[in-house]
Amino acid sequence: MDQTSPERPALALADFLPERFRRDLGPRATGMAVALALEAVLLLLLLSLGWSINQPKKPKVVEVQFKASDYSESQDETPESDKSKPQEEPDSRPTEAVVERPVIAPPAPVVPTVMPLPRPQPTVPPPPMGPRPIQKPDPSKPSYGPPNSGSSGAMGDSELVGTAPDGQPLYAASWYRRPRDGELSGYLSTATGPGWGLIACRTAPDFRVEDCVPLQEYPQGSMINRAILAAAWQFKVRPPRRGGQVLVGSWVRIRIDYDLRRE
Repeated sequence: MDQTSPERPALALADFLPERFRRDLGPRATGMAVALALEAVLLLLLLSLGWSINQPKKPKVVEVQFKASDYSESQDETPESDKSKPQEEPDSRPTEAVVERPVIAPPAPVVPTVMPLPRPQPTVPPPPMGPRPIQKPDPSKPSYGPPNSGSSGAMGDSELVGTAPDGQPLYAASWYRRPRDGELSGYLSTATGPGWGLIACRTAPDFRVEDCVPLQEYPQGSMINRAILAAAWQFKVRPPRRGGQVLVGSWVRIRIDYDLRRE
């Protein structure tokens, strides 16, 4: 066998075995048994070494006991060595001045001022108006609407306001019944207002009028007179009076105002 074989150390250790074992097993089996024994010993050494390293160390417990008397005395007694020590002087280095920034307060909310409302003053009712004075129409100007009655001389005589188309006297008309708005609205709807119209009519029995003719209108071209002539068959007018007599068949002047009033 070559001298460099790995079994050489095992065979050398096998020389320490008894002669009886070497003779029964033979040289090769004896070397293998010795090698296995060495490996087992090394394995046991390694395991024991690792267990000793990994085993945690037990902490050391130090018991300290204090007595109340010892503690109070130790507090009262101050070692002279501590008294003899010079006290540390405070740090004389100048400290940096801390500049505090002023805190700016938020502006206060603006509260609107409420002006007190003046107390309502009690209203004083106006004094009652007295009766309006009756104004007589100027004979030189056209009458504004037929008056209820008129007088040009004797008491109860109708007012003479001009000359009729046939040359007879023309009197101011006095209504027996004023026309209603519904009687005129349909006719005046074709006219242009506001304005007024003036017509002359001959009185007839039962307070009727006939033979009506236009005299004047405002504004010119407003067609108010045409509407009044169409509605004249509904008019109820008293005949003029002269000297205490009723003049049926005499002429009267009628004025109608169209002011477009809406209720």
